[in-house]
Amino acid sequence: MARPRVDLPPPAALRALADAERRLAVRVTPGAKSEGIEIADGRVLVKVRAKPEDGKATGAVIDLVAAALGVAASKVVLLRGATSREKLLCIPD
Repeated sequence: MARPRVDLPPPAALRALADAERRLAVRVTPGAKSEGIEIADGRVLVKVRAKPEDGKATGAVIDLVAAALGVAASKVVLLRGATSREKLLCIPD
């Protein structure tokens, strides 16, 4: 059975929530049943299937945000929150 399509917001919507230094704050839900990115009340909520062990969830978050922005995952950098649900990412222009 194929996995359902991931819900991703438009890249412009994510970039609009980043600050002047291109930092994007996200709240992560690891171990979710489905993956996706939601914008609610000016916050970015990211759901990933990966469990929060050995950085797997963080890697999945970076991959998902990069896919939403249409860039390579290596262009999205984790600035803070490697072991936290609240993460701060630096995104490319």
